[in-house]
Amino acid sequence: MSLEDASAPMVRAEQVYKNFGALNVLKGISLEVKRGEVMCLIGPSGSGKSTFLRCINHLEDVNAGRLYVDGVLVGYREKGGKLYELHPRDASKQRRDIGMVFQHFNLFPHRTVLENVIEAPTQVKKLRKATAVARARELLDRVGLADKAYSYPAQLSGGQQQRVAIARALAMDPKLMLFDEPTSALDPELVGEVLGVMRELAADGMTMVVVTHEMGFAREVADQLVFMDAGVVVEAGDPREVLGNPQHDRTKAFLSRIL
Repeated sequence: MSLEDASAPMVRAEQVYKNFGALNVLKGISLEVKRGEVMCLIGPSGSGKSTFLRCINHLEDVNAGRLYVDGVLVGYREKGGKLYELHPRDASKQRRDIGMVFQHFNLFPHRTVLENVIEAPTQVKKLRKATAVARARELLDRVGLADKAYSYPAQLSGGQQQRVAIARALAMDPKLMLFDEPTSALDPELVGEVLGVMRELAADGMTMVVVTHEMGFAREVADQLVFMDAGVVVEAGDPREVLGNPQHDRTKAFLSRIL
């Protein structure tokens, strides 16, 4: 359990800024994701959605502000009001509890599906191989790929590879799952199988932050919908409200192009 009580948010961002050189990508993002909640981030390309996601597990450092996961400051320790970046080893320890699924599946091509799923639990968590294999088989069954354990990624469709990537992230028993446009690299007919797995995760109470263009999924599954543009949160709220009755002109313009 975290340093805070169970009512504390799973993710809390306080005035998060991120620059790449002279380019200001995040300009003071503040938001909260409660435990068991699904937040979907939408917005045009370049609005900062994926960068914010990567800051949550310290794949990107922040230039200002603070990010907490389960009550713990991510990527830094605070002393005397100043932030000091954690040693990479300590930052990677924090990352163990945060699963991330990328747009491109990032599977090891020379390893079987089963080997991909047990890699992190055995290498990072030092789980016994037999234990990791049993858990991996459970997870592959959960994502509908029990019969693909000994296949290689190249033998799978994109949708199957992405479901393996989800199983691999779940194998670390994360408290939080981050999804960075998990269906945007897939053929349209394969999108549904990945969203189906994500729906089940949400139903099971997994806390999730999802960058997506799938508005149907956002409307149906998300507890919060956040529209970002140019590095700021323009509008946030109940997905049906934001999609059905947007309050800001920028939100209206964006949704008119994609709905």
